[in-house]
Amino acid sequence: MTRLDGKLSHFANPLAHKDNQYSAEQKNILSVANSISAIADIKTWPAYAETPLHSLSQLATDIGVGSIFYKDESQRFGLKSFKALGGAYAVACQLQQTLANKLGSKPSVDELLDGSLKAELAQITISCATDGNHGRSVAWGAQMFGCGCVIYIHKDVSEGRKQAMQAFGAEVVRISGNYDESVRLADSEAKAHGRIIVSDTSYEGYMEIPKDVALGYTVMLAEIVEQLETKIPTHIFIQGGVGGLASAVTGYFWDLWGDKRPRIIIVEPEQANCLQLSAKAGKPIVVDGNLETLMAGLACGEVSALAWEILKNGADDFLTLSEDTIAPTMQMLANSFDGLPSIEAGESAVPGLAATMLASQDKDLAAALGLTDQSQVLVIGTEGATDPELYQQLVHG
Repeated sequence: MTRLDGKLSHFANPLAHKDNQYSAEQKNILSVANSISAIADIKTWPAYAETPLHSLSQLATDIGVGSIFYKDESQRFGLKSFKALGGAYAVACQLQQTLANKLGSKPSVDELLDGSLKAELAQITISCATDGNHGRSVAWGAQMFGCGCVIYIHKDVSEGRKQAMQAFGAEVVRISGNYDESVRLADSEAKAHGRIIVSDTSYEGYMEIPKDVALGYTVMLAEIVEQLETKIPTHIFIQGGVGGLASAVTGYFWDLWGDKRPRIIIVEPEQANCLQLSAKAGKPIVVDGNLETLMAGLACGEVSALAWEILKNGADDFLTLSEDTIAPTMQMLANSFDGLPSIEAGESAVPGLAATMLASQDKDLAAALGLTDQSQVLVIGTEGATDPELYQQLVHG
């Protein structure tokens, strides 16, 4: 029997109803129809390739569920993260809009890539704040399309992640504060210097661009639907952060599958659980402090405003996960344990899977979540070894 040591704290969302309608306001944030153009554009990018959906059948049998499907984003566009989809797509959208205003017509993605607009693109600078993976996507997109890029990182972002962004030509500015402080500084300096912020979190006065980031993520979700063929998961355990990915997953599958949609279970670190606390309060709550967690991509204390509009009644459950579960789950996947394929999974990739395993071990919690031997569970391995040095330490000691 595969067991995992650790703790979960559960909150069931009283506002979640399986039969409620995905509203027009929520569809305006993200919908299947709006995703069609994003999916078509991204599939034309150089080196686009579908990422695998693994069936972890032996693990599913071991923990007493019907199936576990693991979407493996460890090699997406060579950036080793699903965020390659969102940030770079939003960069493309902003470049198209900016050039349309200047030139009088909107250039195609092919025109952004073919060098004919090189001089015009070089005059535009994109900026954002990041825990690492979103900034790498923005930097990669800026390099791919030929514009400038300035990235802001907080004190806990590793040197390896900083260097990965610099490798794509970005100027990287490290601050002494936390992620949310880096977001505010990036915003104020962008206004001062005429830069375009491409953020994966939304806040008052900044709502439209994060919609494009979320639409980029739908490429991954559309792939999952095709790979599942006719299956519809009963449960999705999805990582939290500011809520961008979680809301994209929730909204896309709610719009697609309606009352057949899976139970959406949000997983967060114990020290950075802004989504769970917001659900408990019934309104967005800010988690202050250093937000210290091994799950670097989830070290967020402030909910994305757009994400909250979907998650406030679209997410069914909120879990916090203890830190001691992360390295063992990464090791299990890396070591081809119990017949599983060897999977490269970073520290922010495994919380959904770790929470699935822990929940199945707790009879009362499994019952509360509706987990049975018939459950079809989907988890998203959001990143590979985006910090290779840390990955080696956690997986091999």
